Amino acid sequence: MGEAAKKEIGYKDVNDQVLRMLEPPGAGWYIQLFICVALVIVGFFCWTRQLLFGMGMAGIAHPIMWGVYITNFVFWVGIAHSGTLISAVLYLFRAKFRQPIYRLAEAMTVFAVMTAGLFPIIHVGRPWFAYWLMPYPNERALWPNFRSPLVWDVFAISTYFTVSAVFFIVGLIPDIAAARDRAKTFFRKMLYSITSVGWTGSHSNWRHYMAGYLLFAAFATPLVVSVHSVVSWDFAMGNVPGWHATIFPPYFVAGAIFSGVAMVLTLIIPLRRVFKLHDLIRPEHFDAMSKLIMLTSGIVTYSYLTEFYTAWFSNNIFERYQFWFRPFGEFKAAFWGMAFCNCIAPLSLWIKPLRTNITHLFILSIIINIGMWLERFNIIFTSLAREFVPAAWGGYNFSWVEFGITIGAFGWFGMWMTLFIKFFPAVAITEIKEVMPVPMRNPEAAGQHH
Repeated sequence: MGEAAKKEIGYKDVNDQVLRMLEPPGAGWYIQLFICVALVIVGFFCWTRQLLFGMGMAGIAHPIMWGVYITNFVFWVGIAHSGTLISAVLYLFRAKFRQPIYRLAEAMTVFAVMTAGLFPIIHVGRPWFAYWLMPYPNERALWPNFRSPLVWDVFAISTYFTVSAVFFIVGLIPDIAAARDRAKTFFRKMLYSITSVGWTGSHSNWRHYMAGYLLFAAFATPLVVSVHSVVSWDFAMGNVPGWHATIFPPYFVAGAIFSGVAMVLTLIIPLRRVFKLHDLIRPEHFDAMSKLIMLTSGIVTYSYLTEFYTAWFSNNIFERYQFWFRPFGEFKAAFWGMAFCNCIAPLSLWIKPLRTNITHLFILSIIINIGMWLERFNIIFTSLAREFVPAAWGGYNFSWVEFGITIGAFGWFGMWMTLFIKFFPAVAITEIKEVMPVPMRNPEAAGQHH
């Protein structure tokens, strides 16, 4: 791998390696797609059972009325978060390590938001009334309750999805044009001709493209802070022990970036291996992502400690008991699992060789995402299980319906990612060429514009 990473390549090689991913799929791709679709069918079956027999099919019961579905919602919004960071914020700061990975991160953002948006609809129990959440003039003379977190989520998700999708599509246009020029089948020629919106690679095209891309990057950057802050307010605005804290917005934003970068690693490592992209996605890119994980892991760990510090010195018996219950109560396994996955395991990245050890990074990325799901579980379940009145305390009955819908969501996300990788360039051709060192720009490739 080391020799492959040092190999000098030209513009034509970049086109060849990326567009090779769009060649007719083999058996492995069909098997992966079949598995993802099968999981979606399982999730749809479980949701159908819930629709027919009511929310009692889920584990939701007093006092934990926000269960696995809201945990999944916050988890998937967090996964979506790093795409905007990598594509927009790092673009404005001209961070070169983002070039080979940002396209997959953007795709991950769009598909993760599509997945997250399902869970508030599933959670309301009556999805045919979900349009009531939209603030539009209607004959019922009713308006949504703008003090409801459910309504905030509608605004956050719809805004984030719209901006992220437009930003994603605009960035794809030059690379789709490169795929169009090499397309061999009628279907692909038609698909790429439509989606490249007449791109010719002229000076005028590039001038408007760069101006528009910069504008969208600047517009999308505030979303990195705002969207997951809105999700954190779902909890922080409630007068519930363990929730009512001003630290939640930065805490949630850091956690979202942490889990999102880990998911990028989970996706990019198999992609790099299967399509032999070692010349484009190099050890220095993994080293930079590892450092970002180290930074956000440190912030998340500090936030955990701050929560315990604040609870103890608040002299509030309800807060104190809540933060005793998390590590020693009914859900203690989830707490200690979260602490290991998010605080202890990432410390291995302080060892420099491990920051570019692909196997270690892949395993660590999965561990981190398990830990971040457990973090959301801890926040939601422990606080609701032990509120103010002991007579109202209770547990939670996990059900197979919730489990089926959860794995169906992973299948839904995986299905869209599988389709995207085979039909559109998953690595940015244009921006890789922009940062190629001068010796790599060979004379034969100099005339290629895509």
